[in-house]
Amino acid sequence: MTNASSPSFRPLYDQIKILITQSLIAGEWRPGDAIPSEIDLANRFKVSQGTVRKAIDELAAENILIRRQGKGTFVASHSQERSSTRFLRISRDDGLSEYPESRLLSVSRTRAPEESARLLDLRTGASIFVIKRLLSFEHSPRIFDEIHIPAAIFKGLDEPMMRAYAGSLYSFFETHFGIAMIRAEEHIKAVGAGEEAALLLNQERGASLLQIDRVAFTYGDRPVEWRRGLCFTDRYSYVTEMS
Repeated sequence: MTNASSPSFRPLYDQIKILITQSLIAGEWRPGDAIPSEIDLANRFKVSQGTVRKAIDELAAENILIRRQGKGTFVASHSQERSSTRFLRISRDDGLSEYPESRLLSVSRTRAPEESARLLDLRTGASIFVIKRLLSFEHSPRIFDEIHIPAAIFKGLDEPMMRAYAGSLYSFFETHFGIAMIRAEEHIKAVGAGEEAALLLNQERGASLLQIDRVAFTYGDRPVEWRRGLCFTDRYSYVTEMS
């Protein structure tokens, strides 16, 4: 198989993985859609079914695709229960499972400050949307999020649209804009609560909070969201898994 976008030094299955990812970037298959069968993809790319299977196995391991026994392979979606909590790391210390209540505070359009532009690979001053929301556990506010996203790829986003949507934020991004968040990088440190966070989280100014800075990426490793979450973690912990 020859393809200008698939360097010859890559293993063949990796070339197929790249081509499938390019189809996802182009919007050929959207989150939740079934992709063609292994046989159909093998015929399309003129490779063996085993090569396609290995490429799909890699994409499934990266949570980009999901195999369903007897049904086929699907593009991962945050509307699915398994994926909707994949990026939620705050959990109760008593082990009980709880999904937070989300309250949208505001949606505004502004110019990207230097830090946001750098993390989102934008020019300083590029147009962005800033979303502020409050997450509550047990009806108590625990996380204040400030989220920056490029306006160029979220055209038409506004506050009424977001308030009308009942699902998760990442599911909203998929449903309205076809933007799937497939991985994230996080940096975590302890900080003192500023005036806005203290007010919203019902804490004293300077109270200890966990600051989680996250950059989320879509297909092709493109950064499309930067958020800063300020978390009051009394009786809650940040949980991660390593393998």
